[in-house]
Amino acid sequence: MTAPGPGTRHVAVVLNPQAGSGLARREWPRLARALDAQGLSHERIEEPDGAHALRRVLALPPGVPVLAAGGDGTVGALLPALVGTGRPLGIIPLGTGNDFAGMLGLRPGHFEEALARFSFTPRQVDALDVTVTQGERAGQRHVLLNGLGMGFDAQVTLNMARAPRPLRGFARYAWAALVTVSELGLTQVQVKVDGHELYLGPSALVAVMNGARYGGGFQISPQSDARDGRANVLASGPLGRAQLLGLMARVLRGRHLGHAAVYHGTGQAVTVRWAAPTPLHLDGDLHGLVTELQVRVLPGAVTLLNG
Repeated sequence: MTAPGPGTRHVAVVLNPQAGSGLARREWPRLARALDAQGLSHERIEEPDGAHALRRVLALPPGVPVLAAGGDGTVGALLPALVGTGRPLGIIPLGTGNDFAGMLGLRPGHFEEALARFSFTPRQVDALDVTVTQGERAGQRHVLLNGLGMGFDAQVTLNMARAPRPLRGFARYAWAALVTVSELGLTQVQVKVDGHELYLGPSALVAVMNGARYGGGFQISPQSDARDGRANVLASGPLGRAQLLGLMARVLRGRHLGHAAVYHGTGQAVTVRWAAPTPLHLDGDLHGLVTELQVRVLPGAVTLLNG
């Protein structure tokens, strides 16, 4: 911990030691030097899991900004202490995908660039409140900053654990995506947005997004605006393997909206019901098999320092 001095500001840095396969821990000395150079006194919070880190953040004095040094999962674990509290959040991308940070133009390892934005006026950004209503995690509530995926997206996340160790970020996701295409299955799903049916039929995936991208660079929701008070919802229609590969190429460039097999809508409340248990990821972290969940937007719920 660096002691506060005259004219300095104090921040708490939550360091996820597992983020980026240990990248966050390895980069800590350089990050600490960058904080000192910006006149930011700091304390480091490094815990074995998000629950421990959250408890320590909740115990911080009011108004102390929190810097999340990790990926989207690190940010998500801290949101219960940030949503609606006014406690500012800064993002230092050092995770595997860094997708919400990437949407903001923040680059892993560019600490001076990320910290320099603290002189900007903080921005209020939306969050997503997710409740699992049926499945392995029924009754659980989560708050997300980036978004969720069900079906194909979550299966890709699961298969990333099988990827060759040298692969990182987008390359790791792309490898897992190709494996998942070979194992493709379709399940009946109903998607409702603000009470209106967006899609009913066999599907490979559903995504509900506050951010624009996932998987280290796939532009799944290119029209997302984290300050518009609306979630962007996407569902695939029935697709074969070759069609899904073609659609993935479009998603990479953000050119899939308008495709005949893509159903897209925006709204403040979303319900997704699957006919069979389907894998779910929340901000890139797997959360078991579910058959139904509900999402609502929390407008302007997070105060972002370097948005």
